[in-house]
Amino acid sequence: MKWERLLTRGRFGEKPTDTNLDSSRSEFEIDYDRIIFSAPFRNLQDKTQVFPLPDQAFVHTRLTHSLEVSSVGRSLGKEAGARLLAKYPNLQSTGITAYEMGAIVAAAALTHDIGNPPFGHAGEEAISDFFKFHPMGTCWESHVRPEQWADLCDFEGNAQGFRMLVSKESGLKLTYATLAAFTKYPRPSFIPHRDISRKSQKKYGFFINQLSDFESMGRYLGLEKSSPECWFRHPLAFLVEAADDICYSIIDLEDGCTMGLVTFEETVRLLQPILKDKFNPEKLKGKSQSQNLGALRAMAIGTLIRETVEVFDQYEESMRKGTFDKALTDIIPSAQALGEITKVSVQKIYRSKVVLEKEAAGFQVLEGLLSVFSKALYHQFYNPTNFSGQDKSILRLLPEDFPLHKGWGEEVNPYPLLRSLIDFISGMTDKYALNLYRRVKGISFPGS
Repeated sequence: MKWERLLTRGRFGEKPTDTNLDSSRSEFEIDYDRIIFSAPFRNLQDKTQVFPLPDQAFVHTRLTHSLEVSSVGRSLGKEAGARLLAKYPNLQSTGITAYEMGAIVAAAALTHDIGNPPFGHAGEEAISDFFKFHPMGTCWESHVRPEQWADLCDFEGNAQGFRMLVSKESGLKLTYATLAAFTKYPRPSFIPHRDISRKSQKKYGFFINQLSDFESMGRYLGLEKSSPECWFRHPLAFLVEAADDICYSIIDLEDGCTMGLVTFEETVRLLQPILKDKFNPEKLKGKSQSQNLGALRAMAIGTLIRETVEVFDQYEESMRKGTFDKALTDIIPSAQALGEITKVSVQKIYRSKVVLEKEAAGFQVLEGLLSVFSKALYHQFYNPTNFSGQDKSILRLLPEDFPLHKGWGEEVNPYPLLRSLIDFISGMTDKYALNLYRRVKGISFPGS
């Protein structure tokens, strides 16, 4: 793969002859602005990061997390871009700048969680479990193809994000470079063999009905394949992944300390190996815990950015050849320290009572919503004798553009129908999902 092609400015869903008439912004800055003003991005303000439905304003949501990941991503992209331009002078003839490479990573990082459902990773599991175990989910298996069923039984936020970004109805028409940098897992869900040594095959990055969209992007950018079903990552996807890894490691720890789940002393102990000789305990005296946490977090993130850029510069050629496929934060000098932070975070933050209780509630909410809507759809299209007045009322709650236009006597394609249902429910905010669940279950009434 060649940088000249990987960084081209073509835009998904537009003809190659379309030109940007706004000379004040680069194509990649336009990507960033389109994302910022989009409804799916705004919805992240009320989606769980670690602490579902937080009562404290200082705890991160998906929105604040995404903004911070984007900020770190811009720094990573700009510094890595400056090194690439120095290493490959021919790149300068394309007009690409280090700032634009930072803008690609910033835009892709801004969208990295845009496909996540309510209630965080518990929401992903809840959707998957519904189709694997719930009677109103398993009833659809005989009506779809095996590769479609694999999508439904393993909901993946990354694939949902790609679907949202390339949607014909509401897609943002981002540049191919930004879309590719967004895609950490360039493969479909249903493959005969997964190479566990490749980080890019750990999960999947697009649903089967977005395969042609991904293929178009791959051809345009010159993405190469590691197997008939899997592609190599765009090298900038490694930086997007690193930005996310850096932020959730350091900032989830900060949130855990603020919530009282990890002591300040233990937080300092965990950050010290990253800060090394930059850590000066004397500078912590006379300041509030919040001020000290902010200062330590900033220094730690700055160190991790520098280390990540060094490793990216070392391996970028191997990335383009497809021989490097690891998380950058797993091989930087501070990798062991990050591993220790993750270990403590799992024990004391991610498995804390407040998190587990609210995740359990999230399972109930999403299963409840999926069951009532799935039952109504199944009755309408496959069991019309049981299609009740209650089912009709439930279906009237679906969005106006929901594909209910097929008549009972027509052949039904259930996969896009179910994808649309998942779009509707996964796109909800935590509070909207909770309120709708209460209403359809009769627990509360509108206006109460």
